[in-house]
Parts: sequence; C-alpha cells; structure tokens
Amino acid sequence: MWRAVHLVSLLVLGLAWALQGVHVLPETHTPVQENFDLGQFMGQWYEVSVVSTCPHYMRRKRGNPVIVALELQHDASQSNFTMTATTFRNGSCKKTTTDYSLTNTPGRFFHHVARFGADVDSYVVHTNYDEYAFMRLLSTEQPSGNKTTIVKLYSRTMDVTPVVLDNFKTLVTQLGMSDGAIIMNHNKGECVPGEPVTEPTTQSQTPVPKRNVVPPVDSGNISPYERMTDSLFEGHFA
Repeated sequence: MWRAVHLVSLLVLGLAWALQGVHVLPETHTPVQENFDLGQFMGQWYEVSVVSTCPHYMRRKRGNPVIVALELQHDASQSNFTMTATTFRNGSCKKTTTDYSLTNTPGRFFHHVARFGADVDSYVVHTNYDEYAFMRLLSTEQPSGNKTTIVKLYSRTMDVTPVVLDNFKTLVTQLGMSDGAIIMNHNKGECVPGEPVTEPTTQSQTPVPKRNVVPPVDSGNISPYERMTDSLFEGHFA
C-alpha cells in the first residue's frame, strides 16, 4: 500500500514539475533539504570539512587545511544572494565575494564562472540551520563536459559534534566517495583582511630550501580544468 501511494506521489510531483517548467535535475540526482528556508540559512558559517573527486584540489587542500569563514546575505527583493569567504592563503588573509542565483528548487543555487566556462550547482543536502549544513557542489566545464563533485560540512561554530561528523561521513559514503579521504580544516585564528597574519607557526627561523610537494597553480603540468576546479572550490560554495 505504501509503495503504491509513494509511486502516485512521485507521478504527481513529476507532472507538477513538467507543468511549471522546472529545470530537471542532472542524472546524478542530489537530495535537497526538505522545506528549505533561505532566511534561516543566511548568516555566518564556517567550512570545517571537505572532500572532492578532484585530486588536484585535494592535494592543495591538504597543504592548507584551514577553516574558511563564510558570510551569507540575501535581500528579500532579489533573486540571488551573496557569499563572502574569508580565509588564510599564501601567508595572508584573503576575502572573496560571489553571487549565487536562486533556482526553482529551494536549497539549490547556481552560478556560472565565465572565465572557465563552468556551470556550478550548489545543494543544501541537509541542515538544521543553527548548527550544521551538508553541502554538495556539482561543477560542469563547458564544452568538455568534465565534472567535479565536492562535499562540504558547514558549521555555525568552528567545532562540530561527533554525531554531526559521523552523519557527514555517512553522507559522503552514500554519495560514492570515501570517508577516509575527508579533510578536517584547522582553526588558525581570526582572519582579518588588511591586518598582519598572526597564525601560529612551528617552522624554523633558519631559511631552508622549499620543496614544491604540490605544483603551483600556474605550473605548466596542470591542466586548465585542474586550475578551474581549484579556483572554483577554494574557500566558498564553488
């Protein structure tokens, strides 16, 4: 009986989408927070954990696993919202701002990166608004069609409970990724653009030759797609 009712509900929902002209989700359907409330989702978040299908991004993130502060703001009269990301990068505090368009699916956001010809969909998979949010980002490079997936754990504070972290790991495995690859970002203190960086360091004061364990972004042996994914996913939704 339940299966029959469930099937009818899906048919009705599909018909409603067709009538409304709603854009169909990609073949890799991503669940979205039920009854998503954009107003509750706005405000301060911290990116505390990440995992991606892009090896280059993962190598760079392991080299600088730092918590990213996010500030989301939305004007009720607008069909988009802005997200400002602040983080330590290359020895200084960096700030970036990105505009995200709302879609017909609450909890799904979109933006296009013209420089790389990339379409990026961001999904709020699950959130309780006052503690955590599980995010999934899907990027498609045009015209090659190369795809990248990233899953992030956002927290209202710089710490998360073991229960939240366990649930995040479960989601990552459900999405076909390894929970063993998850990167936990570190708290390196408050990041204020324009002020001297005071993050703690354990490096010797005696200069030593640097080893390029991770190739620099502009290295000739990195493909344009790897540079694109690195730029898209460093420090914010996409």
